[in-house]
Amino acid sequence: MIQSKNPTTEEVLKTFTEISDSELEKKVALATESFKTWKKTSFQERTTLMHKLGEYLRGHKEEFSKLQMLEMGKTMRSGPGSIDKCASLCDYYADNAENILAREILNTEKKEQYVEFDPLGIILAVMPWNFPFWQVYRFAVPAIMAGNVGLLKHASNVPQCAEAIEESFRASGFPEGVFQNLLLPSARVERLIRDSRITTVTLTGSEKAGSEVARVAGEEIKKVVLELGGSDPFIIFADADINKAAQIAVLARLQSNTGQSCISAKRFIIEENIRDKFTKLVVEEFSKLSVGDPSNKEIDIGPLATEQILLEVEKQVQKSISLGAKVVYGGSRKEGKGYFYLPTVLTDVKKGMPVYDEEVFGPVLPIISFKTEAEAIQIANDTRYGLGASIFTLNMEKAKRIIPQIEAGNVCVNDMIKSDLRAPFGGIKKSGYGRELGTYGIKEFINIKNVWFN
Repeated sequence: MIQSKNPTTEEVLKTFTEISDSELEKKVALATESFKTWKKTSFQERTTLMHKLGEYLRGHKEEFSKLQMLEMGKTMRSGPGSIDKCASLCDYYADNAENILAREILNTEKKEQYVEFDPLGIILAVMPWNFPFWQVYRFAVPAIMAGNVGLLKHASNVPQCAEAIEESFRASGFPEGVFQNLLLPSARVERLIRDSRITTVTLTGSEKAGSEVARVAGEEIKKVVLELGGSDPFIIFADADINKAAQIAVLARLQSNTGQSCISAKRFIIEENIRDKFTKLVVEEFSKLSVGDPSNKEIDIGPLATEQILLEVEKQVQKSISLGAKVVYGGSRKEGKGYFYLPTVLTDVKKGMPVYDEEVFGPVLPIISFKTEAEAIQIANDTRYGLGASIFTLNMEKAKRIIPQIEAGNVCVNDMIKSDLRAPFGGIKKSGYGRELGTYGIKEFINIKNVWFN
């Protein structure tokens, strides 16, 4: 049984029956047949439909925002913006896919030689609940524009969002079978990956889920794109604009999603002589935030998505406190119903504490101090993850000197890590491999074919 549950009220909204083996077979067979014709469509045909999908998303952004608010607690204040971003993604690839995937002419001794970019087939996506629309379109739009078809195994706590996404493709005029939702539990994913008709797997999720999917796909010699967890460092030097850095720090930690984001800044590495000032400033910023019912557009912070996440965040904070971390703001769940955890600031954070060593998926801002540039770099890289990093300094030479030493797939200076549909996004180390978005992302879902004539 797949269940949609409101994390604000703890009410079960709707239950779904997972699809049977025979229904799954029909969907995979339909995807197989659909690919045979979809891969032959022109970029002009795909572009027309993709622009229609963008228009559809803009026209349904309030409805979709409400769905994600009900199923995983994203605030209505932030929801419409995330749907607009999905629509912009449709427009970006509609306008650019043909040029990105144009034949690349090679100047060799051959009579003619070029690189051709062909679609692979059925792309299976295993997607997370934390950005239930954006994460799905992020894979589906480029993959489908490249001529592939998609099957979605969405997180089990957002089934209504998953169904709405499938309907968006149908309502925009895409042929049946180009994009299908599968109401499946995680236990049935392995068998699907092993199906010879599935060519590629893409997963956004936990390190554990990514490792398991990669293992199975590896045994089947199938390509995988993994976007996994993160424990992004947010480094602030004494020569930075501290007021600006503190304001961005709060946004970077919360990421409009109560801190439930792989690219949230999660370790705040502050030069020792500005630590107290920074701490005071972020506490002031946190104190301005309202916590409550995410259906209210005045509310900044909603609940965590599930009770399990709430319990895990609570456990990580309490254990860190027992090891010497100090609470200067928050530090507990909100009283009453719902999976709410109050925005929290911790100081005196050291290696060995969960808030230093682990990914914390909630509104907890741990402050770690450093004395030297070398120490800041060492702390930033002292994690098994490598998704993103922020550096705050007014000295651009210093920033440029540090950037190559940071072990991450994304580094920004005087800003927070966020995905840009025009630029590659992904990580290294335990944060995964492969890239999404931009010109690199669409090329993850194609056969890069070398062709020559003698």
